[in-house]
Amino acid sequence: MIEFSGVSKYYDQDIILKDVSVSIEKAEMVFLTGPSGAGKTTLLKLIYCAERPDEGHIVVAGWDIRKLKQRTIPFLRRNLGIVFQDFRLLRNKTVFENVALALRIHDMHPTEIKEDVFEVLKDVKLSHKANTYPAHLSGGEQQRIVIARAMVTKPTVLLADEPTGNLDAETSATIMNLFRDINTRGTTVLIATHNKSLFQGTGCRILYLRENQIEKELIG
Repeated sequence: MIEFSGVSKYYDQDIILKDVSVSIEKAEMVFLTGPSGAGKTTLLKLIYCAERPDEGHIVVAGWDIRKLKQRTIPFLRRNLGIVFQDFRLLRNKTVFENVALALRIHDMHPTEIKEDVFEVLKDVKLSHKANTYPAHLSGGEQQRIVIARAMVTKPTVLLADEPTGNLDAETSATIMNLFRDINTRGTTVLIATHNKSLFQGTGCRILYLRENQIEKELIG
């Protein structure tokens, strides 16, 4: 589902990633960890083409990143759901409107949009907040809405960058349960985090990034 072969990324003279090779299978749940500045966020950005590799090859959901033209990137991203630490919800839009936005971009019929949005809001247990604005939600509720927005297009791959970084332990556990539920339905999940408690005891594969390379792989 995700394949990195000898991938390197540089910013000016700084090495961000060096000769990274890793494979993540369909419906696998994997954690990416390591110290700040190790390259976790950059690795995720390479997957959804916010950055391009300077060396090596990347294949995501059957798409060869080397061959992607700029105009083709949105088609790749239809296969991806992305959960950011800072939420990035539109403050002047309701919960329903925030989640529906991705479907409106796909030019879906309004009836289908309504059905799909309420289905995914039900999954994150926030159907009753559909007409609420983000400013009136707790941090945990906002992150659940971000997950709903990421999943409403039924992506094959879900990427999460420090998804519990601003949340307390109880809320973090709720978010992780959501990710596990999503994964059991067949979605490939890659979570970047420095929080060891999220992956300890999960039985999932853990990729340790250190000094710009994958230093080791372990099972949580």
